[in-house]
Amino acid sequence: HQRPAAERLIRLSDDPVITHLCFSPLSDGATVLGKRWKDTAETVIIGGGCVGVSVAYHLAKGGMKDVVLLEKTELTAGSTWHAAGLTTYYHPGINVKKVHYDSIKLYETLEAETGQAVGLHTPGSVRIAATAARVDEMRYQMTRTHWHVTEQYMIGPEKVLELFPLLDINKVLAGLYTPGDGHIDPYSLTMALAAGARMYGAQIYNPAPVTSLSPTADGKWDVQTPHGTIRANRIVNATGFWAREVGKMIGFDHPTIPVHHQYVVTATVPEVKALKKELAVIRDLEASYYLRQERDGLLFGPYEKMEKMKLQDSWVREGVPPGFGKELFESDLDRIMEHVEMAMEMVPVLKKADIINVVSGPITYTPDLLPMVGPHQGVRNYWAAVGFGYGVIHAGGIGKFLSDWIRNGEPPYDLIECDPNRYGRWADVPFMCAKARESYGFNNVVGYPKEERFAGRPTYRLSGVYELLNDKASMGFHAGWEQPHWFYKPGDDVGYKWIEDEAANGGYDVDISNITDDVGVLGIAGPNSRNVLQKLTDEDLSDGGFKFLHCKSIKLAGIPVRAIRISYTGELGWELYIDQKNMAAVYQAMMEAGQDQGIDNFGTYAMNSLRLEKGFRGWGAEMNCDTNPLEAGLDYFIKLNKPSDFIGKAALQEIKAKGLRRKLSYITLDTDDIDPEGNETVWYNGKVVGNTTSGAYSYSSQQSLAFAYLPLDLCSVGQKVEVELLGRKYPAMVIQEPLVLTEPTRTRLQKKAKSKA
Repeated sequence: HQRPAAERLIRLSDDPVITHLCFSPLSDGATVLGKRWKDTAETVIIGGGCVGVSVAYHLAKGGMKDVVLLEKTELTAGSTWHAAGLTTYYHPGINVKKVHYDSIKLYETLEAETGQAVGLHTPGSVRIAATAARVDEMRYQMTRTHWHVTEQYMIGPEKVLELFPLLDINKVLAGLYTPGDGHIDPYSLTMALAAGARMYGAQIYNPAPVTSLSPTADGKWDVQTPHGTIRANRIVNATGFWAREVGKMIGFDHPTIPVHHQYVVTATVPEVKALKKELAVIRDLEASYYLRQERDGLLFGPYEKMEKMKLQDSWVREGVPPGFGKELFESDLDRIMEHVEMAMEMVPVLKKADIINVVSGPITYTPDLLPMVGPHQGVRNYWAAVGFGYGVIHAGGIGKFLSDWIRNGEPPYDLIECDPNRYGRWADVPFMCAKARESYGFNNVVGYPKEERFAGRPTYRLSGVYELLNDKASMGFHAGWEQPHWFYKPGDDVGYKWIEDEAANGGYDVDISNITDDVGVLGIAGPNSRNVLQKLTDEDLSDGGFKFLHCKSIKLAGIPVRAIRISYTGELGWELYIDQKNMAAVYQAMMEAGQDQGIDNFGTYAMNSLRLEKGFRGWGAEMNCDTNPLEAGLDYFIKLNKPSDFIGKAALQEIKAKGLRRKLSYITLDTDDIDPEGNETVWYNGKVVGNTTSGAYSYSSQQSLAFAYLPLDLCSVGQKVEVELLGRKYPAMVIQEPLVLTEPTRTRLQKKAKSKA
């Protein structure tokens, strides 16, 4: 049975305290902390919270020998031990749902596997909608969840009251119900994972703080501790709010920051004690708090608004205080009183409940609230598993994800949104603090498709044309850059491999430099684009002089440019790679040269619509780690019968031999005032059969378009299906792609017609 949070805190605070330790260097094979010291390891995991221990468990269970975990004090120290322990299948994104699913499925079986109780409760959870906008948001989420394995239902007030009978139901319009959600005891979970890790052969040393990390010439690491040094093939940083300090040992400033999070535990509430079954966990989104049963009382934790929440930014500047591990911050009820009062209105029994504990502890945030998971660029065999604001629900799934990736050489599914390399030097401390404050404070606000949030922007990563375009466009944020999403017209409302490893492992003689901050890109497209550029260069840009997909160094208006001729959204076009300091000059020269050709700006939203009309696949949508080129309809670009080998050739030959079960289909939708954007559920005869990958409105054909993965028997032109949008199923039909012919195809057909004439 799970111990109540208050009792858990008392018990942990009564653990024996080590008052002094005497360390001295050890010879190989010496006994340390009651165990044989290992001086070599396949993988060393640094950090003994639930995430780090889960990585050790999964690696060892997967058959890896010589797995070592080093914990500086004791397991669960940091954020794990005081966590509220919520578990949920729900996530607003697509890929992270898989992490949550794997976590809960592991937690359901872990006690039977290890003999160690985990205190898992699964009464389900309900996200409460108290406004019309929130109801629409839930319909939107339902649209994106049917094609996942997780159960999720939109329910009315009566069902909400059945699951949580202590609510003032007059304040509830609807609920998003997820069966199987609940909570777990983080301490017991970590100990069960540790028991499993040891059972499968992993070694766990504590207290064993890492004092330095030194890379070796062959890509290994010397991990130094007061007990001795371990030579590791790879290291995994899973150190929670110590992540920055460990990162700095090798020159990284990981953008993680501790946030003060508080939750309140009540004494026994008679109405709770009288219940015959456990209350579902509720999340009152308008009031921004979660609430669950804690034995015969209640536990609720709010997320304050950004102006009231508190960052522990001193730890970013000065480091975590020595000895901090199982301590808490001083509580501050005034900071959360607004949410306490709203909780009392929604759950009236709280008005009479006695508070017996207010827990205020550090949790780690990244700027976008998602963890940093995977290998890190810049050094070899350094893996990150840090930045977990919700480590308990992520631990099991992330441990499995990283274990599969480390052992098999590639990730088991696409989790690009958690790539640690999505941040660079531009994610400095002011940006990180502003974004963490915004992410925490906006935790439960209504989320809208294509919404932009502006805290910390712009960063120093500005293109050479930013100042010229900023007032003309609604900017989107992409890897630190401000990129035009759409350009204003009069009357508009204005708004808002993975390569180093391949080079090293393949033994290639190649130097890799990251020049992202130094070089900008401009694209010019359309039937007159050649005429515009030809005015600015002596280079022959004709079909014979500059062939499709060729790259040349040329000069435009006297400025050096690397130009690639491409089919830009299906039209004649060029991509121009230019030093940032020269971008504005090249842009202005092109705009002046194109005045008589009717030149104008276009943003990424227009580009997405245009590429869909031409049937162009998009990376991260139609093409990602969860798909393959054959089912994406890219056979034309692959020559499997060529004698030379290439990365992925053997895998594609195997896929082709086994045969496909689904293919990417091109569909039109009959909608009213709504358009698809991707990840919506596709239905046929009342059953879920697939999902869209991207969608937009086609201005050329005046209808909605989308790509969708469908079973082979539903891919034929003329096949009718339905696509769910905001709770309604709209008619859709598979059509021949593309809807609009590309420029090369049009030119070829025109030449063919002339030859016949």
